[in-house]
Amino acid sequence: QVRLVESGGGLVQAGGSLRLSCAASGRTFGINAMGWFCQAPGKQREFVAAITLSGGSTTYTDSVKGRFTISRDNAKNTVYLQMNSLKPEDTAVYYCAATRNSDVTDYYGMDYWGTGTLVTVSS
Repeated sequence: QVRLVESGGGLVQAGGSLRLSCAASGRTFGINAMGWFCQAPGKQREFVAAITLSGGSTTYTDSVKGRFTISRDNAKNTVYLQMNSLKPEDTAVYYCAATRNSDVTDYYGMDYWGTGTLVTVSS
């Protein structure tokens, strides 16, 4: 099993920044990619960003391109999401996920999930 633990959420004003962290532990061998999904109240969980652990290839949803940056530290088994120029519509619970599959954006393809961290952006 793989355990994912998120941290770094909180309350920030619009235009501000936050950095989320996701630390993986356990049987991480074979994990292809890790990423972030978000779920706003009353909405479905949506893909935000992902990074492959071997090559560092990144993928973003259109709404965060240019504002969010995903990165990894393989030595620490940790993935980060730097969130800049935050908007009220970014308010959501952010979940870390990991997959052994090649499709890093597919909610149903994620093998492991964290419990989430709340990001609230005030206007």
